[in-house]
Parts: sequence; C-alpha cells; structure tokens
Amino acid sequence: MEALTWAEILSRMFYQLFPVWIAMIALFSISIFYKRNLGLYGKLFDSKIGMIGFGIVMFWVFVGFFAGALDMISTHDPLSQVSGMKNKVPGTPFRGAEEGDYAFYLLGGDHLARDIFSRVMDGASIIIVIAPLATLFAFMVGITLGLPSGYYGGKLDTLFSFLANLILAFPVILLFYLLVTPEIRMTGLPQYMAIFLFSFPILFFAVLINTRYYIEPQKRNILMLIIVGSLSYLYLSLINEAGTKVTFFNALDGFDVPGGLLTVFVSVVFVNSPTVFRIVRGLTLDIKTRDYVSAAQTRGEGAWYIMLWEILPNARGPLIVDFCLRIGYTTILLGTLGFFGLGLDPESPNWGATINEGRKLLSIYPHPALPPAFALLSAAPRVTSLPQKPSPNILTSFQRVHHDDPFQKHEKLDQQKWLLSIKNPVKLQICVC
Repeated sequence: MEALTWAEILSRMFYQLFPVWIAMIALFSISIFYKRNLGLYGKLFDSKIGMIGFGIVMFWVFVGFFAGALDMISTHDPLSQVSGMKNKVPGTPFRGAEEGDYAFYLLGGDHLARDIFSRVMDGASIIIVIAPLATLFAFMVGITLGLPSGYYGGKLDTLFSFLANLILAFPVILLFYLLVTPEIRMTGLPQYMAIFLFSFPILFFAVLINTRYYIEPQKRNILMLIIVGSLSYLYLSLINEAGTKVTFFNALDGFDVPGGLLTVFVSVVFVNSPTVFRIVRGLTLDIKTRDYVSAAQTRGEGAWYIMLWEILPNARGPLIVDFCLRIGYTTILLGTLGFFGLGLDPESPNWGATINEGRKLLSIYPHPALPPAFALLSAAPRVTSLPQKPSPNILTSFQRVHHDDPFQKHEKLDQQKWLLSIKNPVKLQICVC
C-alpha cells in the first residue's frame, strides 16, 4: 500500500471531522437566524472577524466533544504503540492493519509510534473540559468574595484584598510547580483546597435562589433541592478519590477524577480567583454608588439581593470579556504545564506534552510537534471590546418600580443613571491573535 499524498491526507481528515462540520453549520445557522434575540452573543455575528474567531474556537470545542466523549473522530488509540510506525511521515500506511483498523497514520507517528492525528484530536477534550470549567469555578469564587468585599468595605475588604494580593505576589509558574509536585500531592493539599474552593458554586447558587425567591418559599425549596442538591452531589464526587486523603464519600462518589487532572484543575482555580476577585470588587465599588442601588436600598431590599440582582447584572459586560480572555489564558497555561510535565499524566494526549516530545527531533521529524502547536495556538480565544450603545430593554430597579416608559419620562435627564452603569459598554468579538 502506497503512502497518501497531501491532498488525500487533507480530504481524509476533512471526512473524519464530518460530525464537527455538521455541528458548526447547525450552530451558525441557528445563531445567525436568532442573533437579534441573543444579546451580546448575537452581536458576534455582526462582525466577520468575530465570526471567524468564534468559528475557530468552536471548532476545537466540537472536536473535543466528538473525539473525547463520543470517540467519533480519532482513527487509532492515542496511547497505543505500533511496531514499525516510529517517526513515520504523514500518510504512512498502518503496518499490520486488521479488519476494522484505519489503514493510515494521517499525520504520521511520533517517537513512540503513536498516531499524531488521534493524539491531537483527543488532546482537545482535555482543553475543553479543564479550561472553561476551571475558569467558571474561579469566577464563582471571585464573585462570591468580591461582591461583599466591595459592597461592605471596611475590615472585610481589607482582609480579602490582602489575601488576594498575597496570592498574586507569587509567580504563576512557581506556584503551579509547588502545587503539582508529587510530594505536595501526597500530603492531600490539592484535595483540601478542592474542598474549600469547590464549595463556592454551591454557596453562590444557594444565596442566589434564596434572595430571588425569598417570598415564595415553596418554589425556593424546590429549586434548592434540585439545583443545590445536584451541585452537592457533583461536589462530593469531585473532591473524593479512592486511595487518597479524602475517601470518606465513596458511597456518594459518582465518578472518578484522575489525581493529576484534579490537581491541575484546583491550581487553575486557585490562581485565577484573586484576579477575578479584584475585578468584581472594583466594579462593585463603582456600581454601589449609583441611584438604582439607592432605590433598592430604599425599598428595603437585603444586601445580598442588591449585590446579586442589582450590582452583578450591571457588571456583566466586563466580566464576560474577562471570562473569554481567561479561557484563552488557561488554555495556554495548560499547554505550558503539559510541556514541562507538571500535573497531567505524561502519557496523556495533552498538547503541551505532545509538543515537548516532538521538539526533541524537530530538525529531523517536524510532523510530531507542529500539529499540536498549531492546535494550541488556534484554540486560545482573544476578546476585544468596541463601543456599543446601551441596550434600552434592560432596566434598573428605579425603572422597575416606575412602570412608565423610562425614556419618555426621563428623556431630559442623564440616561446613564437609568441604564446599566458600565462606563464603557462593550461588544464582544472573538478573534485569534
């Protein structure tokens, strides 16, 4: 059997990615059709650059989903080593192929005779699991601590700010190295940190539901049981791992998280949380002086209701921008950790480890290192902001009290007081740089 040409390689890769193309066509069709009803997300599709960048990011998201969860893209086992396929060039026929085996190594083999194409595809599943979820958890921690710090001020603000600055004073790579070293992991410190950090999403949603449905106890209790109960089950499954320091929830352990993956996850949350805290605190200090916050206080609303339902929605623009940026930073950080062999299993198909293994013979065999490098480069989103007119369909508490049209009643007044109080409202555009 002859080796494939580059045209044949590309066509076969295109065919293997067929589920991804179908998912992207469906996503873009629905999003463009309903973009006027999708808020900030819909405004991405008013920009060609935004659509291109969003498409690249979603491409890897779908690749990770179909390759990792459904196993529909990879042509071979990313960990299997095949005799005679060491450092083979792209398009090399698969030696010893049996019935049901894919006949080629589309992107060649690495120094351990593993399929590069399958490793790149499966590596995307690690990125799409850790990067968004770790960023989301970091935001839960930062929001839960930043809101009361900025709203109450005083000694509470001093304490939280000191702790955040203390964590930020450490170099990121050094901090990661200290957390993921085997000696530190054996002490159970990452799990103890997970017990503390992973409790914040439960606390956040519990307070959110309670403040919103305080006067509707029956509805509140049902939502508490469903949402908080589900989060608690996930929480116990995340922090528990057999054979480690935290093993007393085995009866409620729904799934196992590899120790290395949990350590990296906790480390990313721990490092990103102080930055999110400072952003939320600064926004809260600014927004709490606005008139609609005073109106809510005059109505007798509680402090947490004001923080979660008056201040937080008005801070969503900068937070969404930072969330998208932080996912990109986390993606690069995961690649860096994999490159240095920290946290993740060295045998796992993460892009950083694949790049590190391929660079050793880069001058002779460039094909093992280049595909994961391009994948890591393209998977990291960047967000820019452009001016946008404030949306008139989002009202402040003052406007919700007065049922008249706020723009007709207050047309001669400064509308900045009656709209979302973001000094520089933003429009999201995702692009790759």
